[in-house]
Amino acid sequence: MPETLQDTLKDSLYLPQPARILDVKPMTQWEKLFKLELPRGVSLGHEPGQFVELSVFGVGEAPISITSSPSRSNGSFELCVRRTGDMTNVLHRMQPGQVVGVRGPFGRGFPIERMRGKDIVFAPGGLGLAPLRSLINQVLDERGKYGRVTLLYGAKHPSELLFTDELKQWSERGDVDVHVTVDRPDENWKGNVGVITTLFPKVQVYARNTVAITCGPPVMYRFVLMELMGKGIPEGNIYLSLERRMKCGVGKCGHCQINNVYCCQSGPVFAYADIKALSLSEALT
Repeated sequence: MPETLQDTLKDSLYLPQPARILDVKPMTQWEKLFKLELPRGVSLGHEPGQFVELSVFGVGEAPISITSSPSRSNGSFELCVRRTGDMTNVLHRMQPGQVVGVRGPFGRGFPIERMRGKDIVFAPGGLGLAPLRSLINQVLDERGKYGRVTLLYGAKHPSELLFTDELKQWSERGDVDVHVTVDRPDENWKGNVGVITTLFPKVQVYARNTVAITCGPPVMYRFVLMELMGKGIPEGNIYLSLERRMKCGVGKCGHCQINNVYCCQSGPVFAYADIKALSLSEALT
């Protein structure tokens, strides 16, 4: 069995390990998909929903959700990175063959065992599809272990949609129900127009046997949660992936603390029932 990255980090959780860039694929004007490879014989060993701390040596470090599925690792993994600051600007200029630093995987992922045998509703918005893609492909690779699978995905503009080739592939499958919407269409857009909540009336669910997963911009959560609970899905079956200023990844720096909860350790995946007592405005900012 290959050694995992966590095994190599057991002496120092703060020491990045080198990872070589295998491929860089532009996704939108702001996002690129990076395929990375750890040293030979070392696997990432992640679960869907976990994240890594990615560093550009001499520039900085940032938490990035893992977008590839463990079922498709083949010794490599993928990160979808938005260009937002100094480190990510430098990263976007890097090419295959160059080396970055990786720590992790960190955090708590999606409870796959609890999801098996149930219907699944995915409701990501914008960049939120990146962390959910890991779970989506894991579910599709184990398709017979799940009930009905539904994907509701929204973005502001068609040019901001991620993984468009895979969205097309998923929609062409006979065992996945895919609905996509944009807030501001262009002249070529033929699909639904409106925010993601306009897709919910298109979906029928057997609430007591349904698990729902959402991830996206903070403003989206409140309204998506209302729609999911309005369909009768139990609060304990609704999962959110939160990104909250995670720095160290191991619960030491306190940047991601929400009351007494450290997002990097107790999350980034939470059941809504476990965090509903927290102020949503505090938890989702």
